[in-house]
Amino acid sequence: MAGLFGMDKIRNVAIIAHVDHGKTSLVDQLLRQSGAAAVDPAARVMDSNALERERGITILSKSTSLLHRSHRINLVDTPGHADFGGEVERVLSTVDACLLLVCATEGPMTQTRFVLTKALQRGLKVIVVLNKVDRDSARPGEVDAEVLDLFLGLGCASEEQLEYRVVHASAKEGWALVDPEGSWQDADKSKGVLPLLDLIVDEVPPPKGDRSGPFKMLVTQIENNPFLGKCYLGRVESGTLRPGDAIKSIDTAGNVVVEGRCTKILLRQGLQQFPVEAAGAGDIVSIAGIDGAFVNHTVCSVDVKEGLPFVPVDPPTISMMFFVNDSPLAGQDGKLLTTQLIRDRLIRECEVNPALRLTETSDGFEVKGRGELQMGVLIETMRREGFELSVSPPRVILKAAETMTDDGRKERAVMEPVEEVTIDCDHEHAGGVIEQLSYRKGTMVSYGDLGGRARIMFEVPTRGLLGYPAQFKSDTSGQGVLNHLLKGYFPYRGPIDKPRKGSILSTAAGECTAYALRDIEPRGKLFVTPNTVVYPGMVIGEHSRESDLEVNPVKAKQLTNIRAAGKEETIRLVPADVLGLERLMSYIQDDEVIEITPKAIRTRKSELDPNRRKAAARRGGAVDPRQLELLA
Repeated sequence: MAGLFGMDKIRNVAIIAHVDHGKTSLVDQLLRQSGAAAVDPAARVMDSNALERERGITILSKSTSLLHRSHRINLVDTPGHADFGGEVERVLSTVDACLLLVCATEGPMTQTRFVLTKALQRGLKVIVVLNKVDRDSARPGEVDAEVLDLFLGLGCASEEQLEYRVVHASAKEGWALVDPEGSWQDADKSKGVLPLLDLIVDEVPPPKGDRSGPFKMLVTQIENNPFLGKCYLGRVESGTLRPGDAIKSIDTAGNVVVEGRCTKILLRQGLQQFPVEAAGAGDIVSIAGIDGAFVNHTVCSVDVKEGLPFVPVDPPTISMMFFVNDSPLAGQDGKLLTTQLIRDRLIRECEVNPALRLTETSDGFEVKGRGELQMGVLIETMRREGFELSVSPPRVILKAAETMTDDGRKERAVMEPVEEVTIDCDHEHAGGVIEQLSYRKGTMVSYGDLGGRARIMFEVPTRGLLGYPAQFKSDTSGQGVLNHLLKGYFPYRGPIDKPRKGSILSTAAGECTAYALRDIEPRGKLFVTPNTVVYPGMVIGEHSRESDLEVNPVKAKQLTNIRAAGKEETIRLVPADVLGLERLMSYIQDDEVIEITPKAIRTRKSELDPNRRKAAARRGGAVDPRQLELLA
C-alpha cells in the first residue's frame, strides 16, 4: 500500500528511566547520529516545553521516529518523575519493547522499579542500558547485578524477559557498547550509538495486528494544532486509515461520543511532522478530523462496536482548591480572571491528562493530582498563560476502609497514602535527615553505603513529604538526592505538627518602606522587600512566635523642617526570604491561600477582614468538608 511501511519493518520502543538518568539526551543522540535531525549534543530537543527546559526534567511524553537499515523506529520519550507516572502508563500501551536506562552510578531507583514493573506486567521486551558509565564514580558491574536483583525481586518477569541484553552507554558523549567485555576505555566507540539502533532492529519484535480488519486506535495523547484543531496521537491497533475515511470515538464506557471524517494523518520523523497518505496497524500517528474525543478513548471505523482496553491510571493522592482571585490587587496583572475561564482551562487540562480529576464545588474547583510537582507545573503554566487565581494548600486524600481487629470484629479505619522514599546524601547529613523524616511519621527501612555516601530507605506518609524537598536541600547543603514513589494506602499514622510559627500580616495598603520593615524585622522573618505592594491581610513574613502578628509595613518616616545635627542613618535590612510557588504550597497554613498572577505570587489569609478572622478562631476554625466523612 502506498505510504505504508511493512509491519515487519516497524519497531516501537519506549525509553523509560528514573528522573535525570539520561533519557532525553540519549534520544537526541539517536536522532542526530541516525540523520533524522540536526541536533546539538546539548540541545535536549525533546524537552520542547519552556518549563521542561527550566527544570531540566521531562513533563510530557513525546514521540518521534527515525529510519535505520530501512526500518522505521518509533521512539517515545517518557517522564522520569513519579508525579507524571500516568504518562508512562499510557505510553507503554503503544510500544512492543522498552529501553530501561539506569545510571551506572546511582543504580536502580524508586521510579526505575515503578516503570519496570509496568513494562514487565505488559509483557514488553526490555533492553537494559547502563548510562553514564564514563563517570569516575560509575560502578557498572555492581549496578548490573542490582538490575538483575530488581528483575527477580519484582516477581512478574517471564523467563524470556529475564534474558535481557545489556548496553553500556554514555548519552552525553554519544556512544553505546552492546554486551561489552572488558573496560569501556579499550572498546571501539567509533560507531557511536548506532550499535544500539542495530540491537533495536534485531531484538525488538515487530508490532502485531491485522491491517485488513476494521480501523482501531487508542488515544494516548491530545495535541492542539493551530490549523487542524485537535489531533489525537496513538498507535493503530488494527486496520488501515486514509484521509476521508469515516471515523468515530468510543469512550471508556462504550458509548459513541462523536463521529466525523479523518482530514489529516500526521507522522513525526525527527523534529518535523508531515502528512502521510495512510496509516496501518503498528504505526504511531496523529489523526485530525473530529473534536470531542479524550485520552483513553478509542478512535475507530464506524462499524466497530466495542472500544479497545485501556490502562487505568493510579488514583490521585493530593487535592487543591482553585478559586477566583478576589484580593484587592485582583485584575491588575492578568487578563484571564473569571470563574468560567478558569473552569474551561481546568477542563481542557483534564482532557489531556487523565491523572488529574476535577470536581466543581460551591466555593471553587477541587483538583486532584499525583503530587506537588504536578500541581505546581499546572499552576505555573496557567500563570504564564495570563491567568489570575487563588489556590489553597494541598491536602492529602484519605480513604475509609474496613479492617479486622484481633478479636475478629470489623472496624472502620482511615487510610492514607504512604510513599517509598530513597535518599542519597553524605553520611554527615544522614542524622538530620533521619530525624526530620521520623518527625514526619516516617519509618526507616534500611541504611547502607553507596560509593562513600549514605543510601537511606524510608516509608513516609505523603502529607509528611509536603514541603520537605525544600528543607532537604538545606539540610544536605544541596548535595542530597531525594526520590519518592507511592507505595499504597496504609492506616493513618496520626497528626503531624507543622514546624512553622505564626504569620506576620499587613494591616495597611501601599508600598512597603525600609523605615517600617526595619522595626518589623526583629519580630520574625520577612518575605517582602521595600517597595513591594501589600494590602490588609497579606502575609509578609513569619512571626517568631506561634501567634499571628499584625503590623503596618507601609509606615513612612515623618519629615520636619528642623535640620538634624547628625548625618542621615542608612537602613540595612537582612535579605528577604522569597518563597517560590512549590515552597509556598506546603508552607502556608490551612486558613491561608496563594494568590497567583502573571507578575507576582503572594500569600494572604483566606479571610482578609481581621474581625472575621478572630471570630472564626474563637469558633475553632474551619473544618475541611472533604475529610469529614472519613474522620467522623
